[in-house]
Amino acid sequence: MKDISWMTYIMLILASYRFTHLIVFDKITESIRKPFVKKVKVETENGTKTKEVPTSMFGYLLKCYWCAGVWSAIFFGTAYLLFPRVTYVVILIFSIAGGQSIIETFVGVNIKKVDYYAELKKKE
Repeated sequence: MKDISWMTYIMLILASYRFTHLIVFDKITESIRKPFVKKVKVETENGTKTKEVPTSMFGYLLKCYWCAGVWSAIFFGTAYLLFPRVTYVVILIFSIAGGQSIIETFVGVNIKKVDYYAELKKKE
């Protein structure tokens, strides 16, 4: 088995994270998920909400973060072990995007917290 450096391992994790997010959540891949899900109305305490429910096992793969994450890791890990030179560029790009999305999420959450606390202070 090939030795993987800690930097490459972190890049593989970030690339897998970003690719999984792309498949499961991003608007750009919604057209790929659409044929495999149906919209169902669900009664909640706050009223009726519409929820997307997978219609097949492939639909679960496209909607389940854990499922897609496992297959994403298998894809990137195997591709890197078999074709390291070719897939390194793809892994680099996805890992940069993955790191950026984590930072953006952290910053966005903290900006919302600041706004929330500012509003609370105004009400006092």
